[in-house]
Order: sequence, then structure tokens, then C-alpha cells
Amino acid sequence: MPRLVIAIGGNSLIPDADHKSVQDQYGAAGETGDHIAGLIEKGWDVAISHGNGPQVGFILRRSELASNELHEIPLDYCGADTQGAIGYMLQQNLVNDFRQRGIDKSVATIVTQVEVDRNDPAFKTPSKPIGSFMGEAEAMRRRDEDGWDVKEDAGRGWRRVVASPQPKRIVELEVIRDLLDAGVATIAVGGGGIPVIENEKGDLEGIAAVIDKDLASALLASQVDADLLLISTAVEKVALNFGTPEQEWVDQFTLAEVKERLAEGGHFAEGSMAPKMRAVVQFLEAGGKEALITNPQNLERAMDGETGTRIVR
Repeated sequence: MPRLVIAIGGNSLIPDADHKSVQDQYGAAGETGDHIAGLIEKGWDVAISHGNGPQVGFILRRSELASNELHEIPLDYCGADTQGAIGYMLQQNLVNDFRQRGIDKSVATIVTQVEVDRNDPAFKTPSKPIGSFMGEAEAMRRRDEDGWDVKEDAGRGWRRVVASPQPKRIVELEVIRDLLDAGVATIAVGGGGIPVIENEKGDLEGIAAVIDKDLASALLASQVDADLLLISTAVEKVALNFGTPEQEWVDQFTLAEVKERLAEGGHFAEGSMAPKMRAVVQFLEAGGKEALITNPQNLERAMDGETGTRIVR
């Protein structure tokens, strides 16, 4: 069976600013799940990863509001919470889709730790904002009392920032491999994985950081020998010079072309398409055959060659 890793953006589970509830997210997960079930019905073995940025933000905000009564929730635990909750939404929707389509297949969610290097340079320059905005006095208090790194954000207030280190190792990789080999649709490395480091004793411990979901998905895809990495995002195709008068939608890139565009800079926006293209480069350079980028509603059409942007070696 050909093997596919699908990376779903956490924002894709939130249709718009007025539809953020758990029920809204469940419905969005169901729409994406239906397209994934269609790919499985066509013969693909599938591993699914997902983002969790907005969902972690919700948990942190609830934690802040309740801090006068309850303990606050560490960032690595937020990652674990969202892996379970988003995994549950995708898992239940897929089980229902399988029943409706007559697909004899199981689905499982793996709470996944991803090891990072505790000496990764990213820890020296934390830059990933998390949690709510706060005033300067509160930011300084959290810095001094809790050891937070904080940063003023373009005149809008202060926010906590954490490192975004490179993923090194998927701790539960063998379990994920075993499930895929058994034909189980497997949800894993949610939110880029729960970031953990190896301490001085050789034990794993969680750390306050955010791993890029697409980089972790590329690592997963290469290590489970996926034939294709499919990144689901907000746009149907990748564009050069997005949002400018020179914008150009692209059907296909070669690996060399993507590397050239990334080196030139300015073609792909940082914080949106640039990290996805770097993840594609990582997957293809590790031996992957092909990558595909499109939006959730066009997953099946893109896989049939009707739309999306393909990146080939």
C-alpha cells in the first residue's frame, strides 16, 4: 500500500473568528476527515499530523483566567492536552466515515513526544509568541518570578516567547511504524510533538518550546518511508510573491527550484509558506519522492492531479 503523511494546520480547524467553539472545530475536523477517508478508500495508508497553535492559546488563556483558584498549565502539558483532544475529533470522525463508506480499518491517536537538542541555538533566542497579551508590569513580573522570556509585540502589548528548536527524534516512532504496518490510520506528532529533552541523567523531560508542525511532519514522513508528504494549508496552491501585483500561482516546483527561491528570500512569507517549503526540502532531501501542498477541501482533487502544488525531486 502506498503511504501518505498528511499535515493539517491547527488554524484549519477554526473556520473563522465567529466559529471557534469545540463543536465548530469538530465540524471542521469532520470535513477534513471525510476527504482523508476518501484517500484511504482509494488505497492509501495514512498517518495524520496536525497543528495546535490556536488550541494551545485557548488552554493558556483559560489557565491564566483561573490562576487565582487553580494551578497554571505548563506548555508541554498543553501540547499533550491538544494532541488528545484534536486526535479525538479526527479519530471519531474517521471511525464514522469508515462505517459509512464500508471501510474495514481502525484509527488510533498516539500522544507523541519529539526530542530536541537542549543546546539547540533556538533556546538562546526565543521568538515564538504564545499566550495572551499583557502589560509591561505583568510581563516583567512573569520574567522575574517565573523565568519567562517576554517581548513587546509591535505596540500591541507584551507576550511570552519560547524557542522553536529543530525536531531530532520521534520518541514513539516504532509504535507509529507498527500501527501503520498493521494498516491502522494513525494520528501522531500533533502540534509538532510534545517537546522533550534528554537531561543529565539520560531521562526525558518536557520543556517549554514549540516545534514547527511541518518540520516534525517531514521527519515523520521520512522515518515511516512515506511515498508522499501532503501539507494542508489555507490556500489551494503555492504562489510566488504572494499578495503582491507579481503574484503567480504555481502547479509544480522541483526541489532545486524551491531551494533557490528560499535562498533568494521574499518569495514565500515567513510564518506561513516559508516553513512549509523548508519542511518539503527536508523530506525530499531525506529521500522522499514527492510533496503536495493544498487546502483541506481540495485534498482529493490535488491527489488526483487536478489542483495543488507538487514538489518533486
